[in-house]
Amino acid sequence: MQKRARLNGKSPGGCGDGRLRAGAPAPVRVGDLARLATRIRLHAVHMVGIQGFGYLGQALSAAEIFAALYGGGLMRPGWDRFCLSPAHYAVVHYAAAAEVGLLHPEALKSYGRDGTELEAISTERTPLLDLTCGSLAQVISGAIGFALASRYAKDDRRVFALLSDGEMEEGQTWEAAMFAAHHALDRLAVVIDANNSQVDGQVNSVTTLEPLADKWRAFGWRALEVDGHDADALVASMQSTASERKPLVVIGRTQILGGLKSVPATADGHFLKLDPALKAAVIAELEARLA
Repeated sequence: MQKRARLNGKSPGGCGDGRLRAGAPAPVRVGDLARLATRIRLHAVHMVGIQGFGYLGQALSAAEIFAALYGGGLMRPGWDRFCLSPAHYAVVHYAAAAEVGLLHPEALKSYGRDGTELEAISTERTPLLDLTCGSLAQVISGAIGFALASRYAKDDRRVFALLSDGEMEEGQTWEAAMFAAHHALDRLAVVIDANNSQVDGQVNSVTTLEPLADKWRAFGWRALEVDGHDADALVASMQSTASERKPLVVIGRTQILGGLKSVPATADGHFLKLDPALKAAVIAELEARLA
């Protein structure tokens, strides 16, 4: 039988496992979020390097977003809800969880292997997620369900949902947005990794989304746009408060290759091929940032 990923004393169960205990733990805080993002990228490179290809670009673009969520004192592990809509972002979720002590670093070595819990695309078995999905744009509806449940339970949980910009092409996103605004779900925060990348190419070549923030505002949300590679700005945006009771969406503008000079600009960031030479070059660049 395959051993379950070791979670430093916490239950490794997937969606919602162990989340209903009384009391809220303290959030994880990491001093230097930029360094945390670099370490997240390093973990992701090593994991994707096991097979030599995979969803590395998503970790390169969203490392600061996950550094902010996991290390910026925003989420209280085991209490607040985290919903990961694009399931192929699993690699950056694992890397961030390992860096803040929620997932044992040794477990990362099993990433993508047969029988592992750390699957390349997240599922209902994925540790430390309350909800994920295969079909994009469905998770926001589930996140809204969590936010409503917390309201009815009269607890103080926040619900965070990570979405990709390509999901804005889906009608369900906007149906859910209307519903959340109607119910004034002000403890719901959606973060969008706006890296302008999807399997068919650049998002703006498939569907025009802009002005994206104005669209969310028109649907009744409080919408903020930040540099998605500035983790401190991301934390500040998700900590910001307002007098009106509205759900919050933070649009993080990112680059699919994370600004790495070692990766050719022509590389397919959505599903990156990582041969030994490129892997070594990327690791060297990232380690130089930590020196």
